[in-house]
Amino acid sequence: MTDETTEGSPREERGPRGWRAAAEAALYGPGGFYRRPEGPAGHFRTSVHASPLFARAVARLLCRVDEALGRPAVLDFVDMGAGRGELVTGVLGALPADVAARARGYAVEIADRPAGLDARITWLSEPPGAVTGLLFANEWLDNVPVDVAEVDPAGVPRLVLVARDGSERLGERVTGGDADWLARWWPLPAEEGLRAEIGLPRDLAWAAAVGRVVRGLAVAVDYAHTVSTRPAFGTLTGFREGRETVPVPDGSCDITAHVALDACAAAPTDHTLPDAARTLTSARLLTQRAALRALDVTGARPPLALASTDPTGYVRALASAGEAAELTAPGGLGDFGWLLQPVGVADPLG
Repeated sequence: MTDETTEGSPREERGPRGWRAAAEAALYGPGGFYRRPEGPAGHFRTSVHASPLFARAVARLLCRVDEALGRPAVLDFVDMGAGRGELVTGVLGALPADVAARARGYAVEIADRPAGLDARITWLSEPPGAVTGLLFANEWLDNVPVDVAEVDPAGVPRLVLVARDGSERLGERVTGGDADWLARWWPLPAEEGLRAEIGLPRDLAWAAAVGRVVRGLAVAVDYAHTVSTRPAFGTLTGFREGRETVPVPDGSCDITAHVALDACAAAPTDHTLPDAARTLTSARLLTQRAALRALDVTGARPPLALASTDPTGYVRALASAGEAAELTAPGGLGDFGWLLQPVGVADPLG
């Protein structure tokens, strides 16, 4: 990188700009990555794609929210960043009949509704205005684009500007709300080359999502870090056809970065919500491993005796244990962060 600013000089639309604007266009603009027909599942594998156990666990969580709400006449399930509707489809299919009869499923996604999707699922570009139930954001926040800051030779954090081909240079000094966010949530030592992703847009997106929940629970699941474990050089990366790659904002790959979930956890109280009278229970962070175990996904192997009494059942149970182990594995999916924000109810996993 070279240390250059663009203050006072016009920028062409395709010229160097901040990573937030560049990624927004590359992912969600006309012909963007998330508008491609194969969908996200064509390029990376989430917990939803790893095993149907994940959707069943979320269905159990929805049932706990239902109980905490006193079994309302209508129970909402909102799948944020729904991809092609895989999670909401699996959750609705795993609900007990009495809960399914009252459940309404919403898929929130900018891409067009896929053909053949269950007619019970409402397809939206933004969450419904009033949610009573469970709003679930699985790997949504990591694709809310953010700007990147890098420390220059003088020890000053500057915005990183990126061209369509992925080449970078330093821009203006980080100021205003972005600088305040860095100082609180990702303080950068005055050491040249250190980088951070400025998570303020994600905090605002999460606060807005929580603001749609009248009563119930909002959950964000994502690659995550906290203020004591921020990586020195950030986490910005790309994915293409199942493999990690250099992030290039030309629409050819996913562009993602891990989420400062601790900052998001504070967002609903840091930023004014539409209804100030709503009761927010304290947000809680835990690992996916802990969350899924609380929802009866353990990865425990079936007893060997079952192999002789019910060989087919044993094989099924063994396969299920393997899938559960993947979902809860240390160093893998089990290390994902879960952010739970109850609204007007007790924590259903508490």
